[in-house]
Amino acid sequence: MWLGKFLNLEDDIEELSSLIKKELLKSLQKNKLTPLEFTIIETIFNSQQLSGYDLIKNLNRHFAGTWEARSGTVYPILRKLEKDGFLKAKQVKSPIGPLRKVYSLTEVGEQLLKYKVNKNYYEQLKFVENFLVELSSIFIHSFPDQEKSKKIIDIQHALGETFKNVMQNIPPTLDFKIMCTKCGSEIGREVAYCPNCGESLFQEN
Repeated sequence: MWLGKFLNLEDDIEELSSLIKKELLKSLQKNKLTPLEFTIIETIFNSQQLSGYDLIKNLNRHFAGTWEARSGTVYPILRKLEKDGFLKAKQVKSPIGPLRKVYSLTEVGEQLLKYKVNKNYYEQLKFVENFLVELSSIFIHSFPDQEKSKKIIDIQHALGETFKNVMQNIPPTLDFKIMCTKCGSEIGREVAYCPNCGESLFQEN
């Protein structure tokens, strides 16, 4: 939902320099991110560490059909964010093939993400509110007049369910952990393989 072609981090980096070690900030190679780059950083943060495969799966859930994440788009961005100092990567064993690379945020990447979101959270929330009102209005007006009253009720119900889901999912997003049955590591949610030992986390039916 971040607007603009680029998210300028210049002011954030300057303000953050008084709160963390300045040497950490020197490791960053750029001070602007595209909205997609920022979304990728958010997604990796919320899962602690992710392979490219799991990231693509999470992004496609996030965009809900409005845009499709593909390996040809995502993997170059991951390499770029690693080179620019926002991400770090490590190789882990895989039960189905060669070593797999998993990504997590660097210390400065994590601090910058938290700072940016903290500073802009309520403005983003208001943007989401305005966007939903405008989207709903256009949707309702796309129907004949005799159907509009019913569509208003349908939209109110759908929005009620949406915000109920948001409220219910905030605590699991913060607290829920998957435990690897092989190595016992705590792992972020929505991953297919343990990023520490490579064990498959798919449940057999």
